[in-house]
Amino acid sequence: MAGEQRSAILIAGTSSGSGKTTITLGLLVALRNLGLAVQPFKCGPDFIDPGLHQMACGRVSRNLDLWMMGEPQVRKTFAAAAASEADISVIEGVMGMFDGQTSSSAALAKALGVPVVLILDVRSAAESVAAMLKGFETLMPEVAPVAVILNRVASPRHLELVSGAIRKHCRAEILGHLPQNLDFSMPARHLGLFTGEEQPISPEALETLAATISAQINLERLLELAAGAALPSGEAVSARQENRPVHARIGVARDRAFCFYYEDNFDLLRAAGAELVFFSPLKDQNLPEGLHGLYLGGGYPELYARELSGNLTMRQAIFDWAQSGKPLYAECGGFMYLTEGIVGDDVGVLPMAGVFPVTARMRKKRASLGYREVRLEKDCFFGPAGIVLRGHEFHYSVIDEMPAHIERVYAVNSSVSGDDSREGYRYNNVLGGYLHLHFGYNPQMAVEFVLACRPAGKLGEKK
Repeated sequence: MAGEQRSAILIAGTSSGSGKTTITLGLLVALRNLGLAVQPFKCGPDFIDPGLHQMACGRVSRNLDLWMMGEPQVRKTFAAAAASEADISVIEGVMGMFDGQTSSSAALAKALGVPVVLILDVRSAAESVAAMLKGFETLMPEVAPVAVILNRVASPRHLELVSGAIRKHCRAEILGHLPQNLDFSMPARHLGLFTGEEQPISPEALETLAATISAQINLERLLELAAGAALPSGEAVSARQENRPVHARIGVARDRAFCFYYEDNFDLLRAAGAELVFFSPLKDQNLPEGLHGLYLGGGYPELYARELSGNLTMRQAIFDWAQSGKPLYAECGGFMYLTEGIVGDDVGVLPMAGVFPVTARMRKKRASLGYREVRLEKDCFFGPAGIVLRGHEFHYSVIDEMPAHIERVYAVNSSVSGDDSREGYRYNNVLGGYLHLHFGYNPQMAVEFVLACRPAGKLGEKK
C-alpha cells in the first residue's frame, strides 16, 4: 500500500492552545495503528513539535515555512517526503489558521493544495461556535476547512447545541469530538514543550490518546478527505541520492542539549557532499576523528550546563578546534556553548568552551522571538558579501556586550519591527549567533559551507 496513495491533510486551529498538537499526535498514532505509513510535517519554524511527531509515528517530521524557506523549497521538501513511501501526510498547523500572514497554515494549505481540518475549541461556548466557523469558511474561501473536530466538549447537551448550530449554518462537516476531561497532558517548559529526545510522553499514554481518537473521530472519512489533496509532483530533493562522493566530514552536536535542527539543513549538506558525523558534547569525551567542519545547533544547554561544563575534555577539544582555523558554525544553544559560561538563577558562571569572550545569562522572560532576514556584509563560509539568508530566533538568554574586536559578519533585519542589528560573530573561522538559519532559502550556502570545510583533494569516499 505504501507509496501508491498520495494523501495529505492539514490540522489547523482557531488559535494557539486549541489542541492541535495533542490531536495531531493522537492522529499520527491512530493512523499508524491502521497499518498506514504516516509522514508528519510542521507548519512554521518550531523545532519541538517535529520531534514529538517522530516519537509518535517513527518518521522524521519536517518543517514547512513559506517565509523562512521560500515556496520552491517548501514544495520540494513536501513532495520528496510525501512521496517517500508514505500513505498519508499529516501537517500540523501553527497558531490560529490565519495567523502569520505569508507563513500561516492557510497560506501553506493554499500553496500545497492540501485540505484543512479545523480544530474548534468549544469550551465556554455553544451556538456561537458556528459563527466562528462561518468566519473561517469565508475569510479565504479557497482554503475553507472541509471538516472540523470539536475539542473540549463538556456534555452530550453541549455537543448537541454546538453540532446543531454548525450543521445549520456551516458547510464543514463534523468528523467527531473530544471531551473536555480528556486524560492527556503535554509537559512544558520555557521554550515550549519537552523535546522528543526526552521521551516526555509514554508509549502507553500515546496509545490511550490514539484509542480515544479512533473511537471519537471518523478516521475513514478523514482519509477520504485527505485523498483530495493536489500534491506537487516531480520536485523531489536530490539529497536522497545514493553513492555521492564525500567532500567533507562535518561533526554535528546532537543530544538532549543540542537537538534543534532543521532536517532540510542536513539534507542540503549531504547533497553538497557532506558526511554528517553526530556526536554528543554531553557524553563524548572528544570529537570524532577525521572531521573537517563542525555544526553546533540549538537546544537546551542551560538545562545541562553542569554536565556540559563538567566535560572538560570536550570543552577543550572545541576550544582547540576554534583556534585551528577550521570552520565551525554555532547557532543559539550552540553559540551559548561557545561563550565563557552560562549563568543560571541558582548558580554562578558554569564555564563553557570559552571561544567568545562573553557569558550567556538566562532571563525569566523571553529575550527574543521572530523571523529574521540576514544580509552578509562580509565574505564567510556561507558565501560572499551581499547574499540574503533567512531564519528564526527564539531564546530566553542574553549575552554581555560583545567586544568590538569580534567581527560582525551580517546585518539582521527583524521581519516584525524592521530594526537592523549586527550579529554573526566571527572569531578565526568560527561563526556564531542566536539566529537559526534555514539553508533552504538559499541552498547555495550549504554548498559553500561544505566547500569551505573540504580538505585539499577529494576524499574519494562513497556514502
